[in-house]
Amino acid sequence: MRPADLITKVDETIRGNGLLSPGNAVLLGLSGGPDSTCLLLVLHALREAYCLDIHAVYVNHNLRPDETPAETAFCRTLCDGLGIAFMQRSVDVVAYRTARRMNLQEAARELRYQAFQDAAHEVRADRIALAHTADDQAETFIMRLARGAGPAGLSGIPVRRGNIIRPLIEVPRSGIECFLKERGIVPAMDSSNLKEEYFRSRVRMSVIPLLKRANPNFVHSLVTTMTILQEEERYFAVLVTKALMKLISRKTGRRIELFLAPMESMEKVILRRVLRRAIQETEGLRGFGFGHIEGIIRLIREGRAGDRLMLPRGVRVIREYALLVITSEEPTRIAEYPLAVPGEAVIVGAGVVITASLVPRPEELGDGCSAIVLDADRVRLPLVVRPRRPGDSFRPLGFGRTRKVQDLFVDLKVPRDERDSIPLVTSGDDIIWVAGYRADERFKVTEHTKKFLRLGIVQGKF
Repeated sequence: MRPADLITKVDETIRGNGLLSPGNAVLLGLSGGPDSTCLLLVLHALREAYCLDIHAVYVNHNLRPDETPAETAFCRTLCDGLGIAFMQRSVDVVAYRTARRMNLQEAARELRYQAFQDAAHEVRADRIALAHTADDQAETFIMRLARGAGPAGLSGIPVRRGNIIRPLIEVPRSGIECFLKERGIVPAMDSSNLKEEYFRSRVRMSVIPLLKRANPNFVHSLVTTMTILQEEERYFAVLVTKALMKLISRKTGRRIELFLAPMESMEKVILRRVLRRAIQETEGLRGFGFGHIEGIIRLIREGRAGDRLMLPRGVRVIREYALLVITSEEPTRIAEYPLAVPGEAVIVGAGVVITASLVPRPEELGDGCSAIVLDADRVRLPLVVRPRRPGDSFRPLGFGRTRKVQDLFVDLKVPRDERDSIPLVTSGDDIIWVAGYRADERFKVTEHTKKFLRLGIVQGKF
């Protein structure tokens, strides 16, 4: 690709994808490397045609202290020569990585993109221009193929996402090298790009050259394929948006509730995308792979009410009667409440009301789950409703001996994340009823019982 053709190609990409509008303010991520240097020069060449207000920002990741000063000096000199405003940002990748238990590359990317957004806000930029190339697309395809990805992942890096644009995405790296060589510009070189300890570097240095020997036009061919995939994904995105709008019951930053019935009969190819979109758009739920999505689909298709799936980072997927709940919220632990007789206690977080009343001799003593009748003379008032505590034990009705509450929950397959929200009704130090499950043998009604205490649990939404 001749240097003049490169500018024309970038202009075609900009116009064909609506990347810029006349009068836009553009912030360019400038590392001093070949790609971002080329992009800066190309946008400068197109500045008058689009009436652009161009700014550049260098993000220091604090990973290469020996190289950063030279890179920064190169970027500043380049911008000064072109009359482009230049700024710097510094991020602590190592601390961020440690705090979030991420790999170094992911941590650097997250902080870098946040720095771009912050700088764009400061200079009121309409667009953030990044220098991803056709070779970056090819590398991304191979990396995702090796790790496992569907059509969305294999469609690669989008030419535009939100306010981020990638004008060089159809330009091969060889064209960039010729462009800079003709202008006598020697860009800075990031030494980390030469280290084969990084997966992308191994793909760039070993895999891509091998494929180019088999097909010199490999990068172009692959980019064409990825463009087709992107177009198909845009079509699917419209279908997914329409489907998701009908599915969401409730959504917060760390929880999303979806109606089950439509998903049970939904085509799997759409359901996968719907679930992935729902997770991606809920901040506290991002970062799950194909296997996790397949597990959620099995829960939808084969699970029963109350079944759940535990995902990494404490995320739980719960199949309720009418809803599928995906949440990273901490499990609820109820507070302690007094329970008058007669009276009731609204248990916030558990979504239930515990009722207590004195009744005449009943014909039915309750099922032990939704209601139970006990010997009132054996109970010491006041009653208290509280969550479980370490070492709690009682004598389950009909069991014949003392058991730990924890063991009861295990035997009854009570999900771990629900155990702290189960109300225990206590009389002094004694548990008289594990509400919804079992009463205590010592407080049961006998032929000698004269006063009858009825306890009940009513579902609600509190």
